[in-house]
This record gives sequence, C-alpha cells and structure tokens, in this order.
Amino acid sequence: MNYGLCNLSIVPLRLEDSDRSEMVSQILYGDLFEVLEVTKNWSRIRLTYDSYEGWIDNKQFVSLTKNEYDSLNQLSNKLSTNLLDIITTTTNDLLPISLGSNVAVVNFLNHSFEGKTNDFNYSKSKIIEIANLYLNSPYLWGGKTPFGIDCSGFTQMVYKLNGIQLFRDASQQVTQGEVLSFIEESEPGDLAFFDNDEGSITHVGIIMENNQIIHAHGKVRIDHLDHSGIFNNEKQKHTHKLRVIKRIL
Repeated sequence: MNYGLCNLSIVPLRLEDSDRSEMVSQILYGDLFEVLEVTKNWSRIRLTYDSYEGWIDNKQFVSLTKNEYDSLNQLSNKLSTNLLDIITTTTNDLLPISLGSNVAVVNFLNHSFEGKTNDFNYSKSKIIEIANLYLNSPYLWGGKTPFGIDCSGFTQMVYKLNGIQLFRDASQQVTQGEVLSFIEESEPGDLAFFDNDEGSITHVGIIMENNQIIHAHGKVRIDHLDHSGIFNNEKQKHTHKLRVIKRIL
C-alpha cells in the first residue's frame, strides 16, 4: 500500500476523480493518508485521522514510504492556532496555512514554522473559545477552514483543536458520545444534532450558554436553541428540527 502527506495549504477531497466532481471534504497541511487506488491523474485515499475517503489530485501531495508514514504517524499533533499562519519552504517561499493545520511535519518537509500551536488542555470553555474563532466563516460544503466550512467540518475541527477526535459527517458524529434526555442537562460544548423530514441527521452544532448554539448555516453563526430546534434570530423562525443532544466528554 502507498501513503501520502499533504504539503499544501488546503486541498479538495472529491467524490470522484475529476476537478468537476463534488468536494466532500478538505485536506489540510500536515494531514496523512493511505493511498487506496491510483489512476493517471488521481488517487483515491483514506485519511488517517478519520478514515474519510475520496479522490485527490496526484499533483497535490507528497508520496511516502511505509517507514516514513509510520514515523510521521507516531508524532504528536501540533496544530496551528491562528486563523492564518505562514510556513517557510526550503526555497524561502511563504506558504499560508489555515487554523488546525498539523505543523508536526515541518522538519520532515524541511519547512519552518514559528507560530503558536495548541497545548490540547481540554475544557468545555475552551471548546467555546475555539468555536468563536470560526464565527462568520462562510458556509462551504466539504469545507474545514475559517475561509469556508460546513456544519460537521466545524464541529470536527473545533473538537480536534481540543485534542478530541470526531468523525467527519454529522450522520457519523451522532454515533459518538452519551445521549442527554433534555436540553436542561446540556452544558456548553455538547453537540446538538438535527434531522430532516425523513429522519436523517443533516446538521450539527455546538451548544453554548443561555440556550444558544453556534453552528454553520450560511455562515458560522449563533442562534437560539429550544426543544423544537434552532430558532434563527434574523429570520425569526425555526430552521432546524432537534433530534438528539450528545455529550462527547
């Protein structure tokens, strides 16, 4: 089996092997993956962090040997904590990287990084603090950065920056954690999940104090949460139907 490492800022992960195909997620600088299938221009990969699969352009990653992959995979994550940071490459070019990029790989790539990284001291209050860094980020299907993010990409990245692993999609994340029976039992940092008319989980957000929720809908925004679901403060109506509340930790 072949392996790879993302050495660029943000790379699209696509449903099929075409630039016109739907972007299902994004790969950030420092992400590792297994290569499952290779064509002339594309590779089907499985991300190491969350086992998410998709297609990536062969020009947009660095190939690794099994030994290199194993060595890098044993490194502790060092995630950048600024909305935008800079990597200096071997040719002294500047490479912008996004919040949550894994800079533990800079030595392997002969890059340099002088920014701040996360200490992974978990707390519920820190989850809210990091969630607020993404406030007003535009919604982007498959996105995982402050420059475009979807609902489950938002929750996954916020928890990742706290050292807690979530699956990629809301329908997967809902399988994690402990079910809470009532909103009144929830604490800031818990996750609320919402379904459609067919009962499928289609949305997720992070509960805040005072019956508020921060979530990606049009943009990362703060709205009111009640027993029915999310009440949009601008539209003055409910936009999402509450299904379940989960406590991850």
